[in-house]
Amino acid sequence: MTGVIPNQHLSKMIADGVIAGQPAIEDAQIQPASLDLRLGSVAYRVRASFLAGAGRTVAERLQEFEMHRVDLTDGAVLEKGCVYVVPLMESLALPDGMQAVANAKSSTGRLDLLTRTITDGGVEFDRIATGYHGPLYAEICPRSFSVLVRPGMRLNQIRFRVGHAVLDDAALNALHAQSPLVDGTAVIDDGLGFSVDLKLPGTDLVGYRAKPHTGVIDLDRIGHYNPAEYWEDVRTTNGQIILDPGAFYILVSREAVHIPPEYAAEMAPYLAMVGEFRVHYAGFFDPGFGHDAAGGAGSRGVLEVRCHEAPFVLEHGQVVGRLVYERMQDVPTQLYGAGIASNYQGQGLKLSKHFK
Repeated sequence: MTGVIPNQHLSKMIADGVIAGQPAIEDAQIQPASLDLRLGSVAYRVRASFLAGAGRTVAERLQEFEMHRVDLTDGAVLEKGCVYVVPLMESLALPDGMQAVANAKSSTGRLDLLTRTITDGGVEFDRIATGYHGPLYAEICPRSFSVLVRPGMRLNQIRFRVGHAVLDDAALNALHAQSPLVDGTAVIDDGLGFSVDLKLPGTDLVGYRAKPHTGVIDLDRIGHYNPAEYWEDVRTTNGQIILDPGAFYILVSREAVHIPPEYAAEMAPYLAMVGEFRVHYAGFFDPGFGHDAAGGAGSRGVLEVRCHEAPFVLEHGQVVGRLVYERMQDVPTQLYGAGIASNYQGQGLKLSKHFK
């Protein structure tokens, strides 16, 4: 049956051994359309980011690139600008016809913590081929802040699908007509386009920029840190900001987004031709995100923006990304924001949950 696999089927896959965990997978890891992955007890500091490549294992490549090992058992700091590979507690035995895609969790992306999944034989980050049997690893590169991590922390997540479930533009237009996907006009072109809001009502504060020299963030501390110690306010009165090369920004979409319960979505970079910035590391939007019945009434997309080679002028209403919608196999029995601890339902401009 074609589609993205919902929570109730994930539970069966765990029971059947398609997804295994050591220690056993906990119910709290199961999200409406994805499974949270847990860090193991060791991090390998490596010289460079790598993919295993066809016919090679990650363990083999670690012998090639490892510099030293970091024991995470009692907590350890992963330093800004360094690359680490951490074996995850989960492994897969996917049947033929089922593939998976991984992504950073929202709070991970909002800390500019580049986290990607690699596998044995893998030739792409975050893409796990149909029929894959083997371990999973997280490659972690803190870009803005050094972070304190421990075994069992959940920095990335995995979504499973059977067949091709992506809605083409005609299907997206029909869905929007039946159940509006954004407030206002929908820009549908190879997905649902969304734009940046640089004219927030009643304020000239439009975003935050990561400070370059800050303290460590303990990922277990929620609502703990003073934002002013880690972030500078980004303000504008003319709906325009200039992005600095190498800087990291938290901005917000102009559109309030809605993901109906029968669908899931993934955020994709917008135009390769623009090329000067990248938006959003944490790309999964769960069924029910922004859904009225789940307490959403439309939720803004938080934009995690990193500028590349040259200073770039970003203007209010500029299209910066797109959402690709996919059908679910079945409606999940648990929706985003409805009865589960969802930190970002009904959100606007918002830093990660670690800040006051």
